[in-house]
Amino acid sequence: MTKYVSETPLFAPHDTAFDLDATWPVLVRSRRLEAGRAVRPHSHPRGQLASAVSGVLRAISGSSVWIVPPSHVVWVPGGVEHQVISDTTADVLHLFVHPDRVVRQQAGPPRCCVLQMTPVLREMLLRLADLDAQAADVARRRRLGEVVLDELDDLPEAPLSLPGGSDPRLVRLTRHLGDQPDDNRSLDELANLAGASKRTLERLFRQETGLSFKSWRSRLRLLTAIERLDAGVSTTEAALMVGYATPSAFVAAFRTEFGQPPQRFLRERRRMA
Repeated sequence: MTKYVSETPLFAPHDTAFDLDATWPVLVRSRRLEAGRAVRPHSHPRGQLASAVSGVLRAISGSSVWIVPPSHVVWVPGGVEHQVISDTTADVLHLFVHPDRVVRQQAGPPRCCVLQMTPVLREMLLRLADLDAQAADVARRRRLGEVVLDELDDLPEAPLSLPGGSDPRLVRLTRHLGDQPDDNRSLDELANLAGASKRTLERLFRQETGLSFKSWRSRLRLLTAIERLDAGVSTTEAALMVGYATPSAFVAAFRTEFGQPPQRFLRERRRMA
């Protein structure tokens, strides 16, 4: 979350995402996403489930960002423009679902969401990828794909997203803080950077993200910290890197947001993955 997308080398999405052969409702492909590279912004007719076997992904759609550790998956409905980035090398499994299949019905416009991975789903995705690589029995692959879709419908949504906004003043500020999450200046002090008053920015955060500035910055820092922790830095290092004065303040904020301290969060998610 610390690099502008415009500075990231881009490459094309999987051709499989555009395959409209209805005899294959579910297709699985694997890809290694090298550190500092990203799939270019795109959309495709097939819905997509992306899961990092290792590493932490960032999925971007519109002005929102989703953090996807190995313990989670991101669901992208067909037709929704998005981009996937990793700041570290990540091995990624992609599940592509034919547009004729209804998956995870949502109220309102289709949107991306991060879902809690289950051990059953992880094993089925790995098995599907293995069967595909072996060009194994077609009927078997299709049956397993149907079971995967059933499991996908039941996955709980996780609070690992950071809503953004479209107002240029808000975007200037959120981009700056995304690059420098340790900037501890108050909203009053940051207002000049955004080109708006404190009151205007407070209103924009509420209207366009649904969060107060304080809550938005806290979530930004915590999601950035998850990336850093997964890369191997200590709790103390992560806390200081994202702008907390003390590790205890960071742990308290993390517990408030996710219901448990950061190292337990990582251990449980890795165990479930």
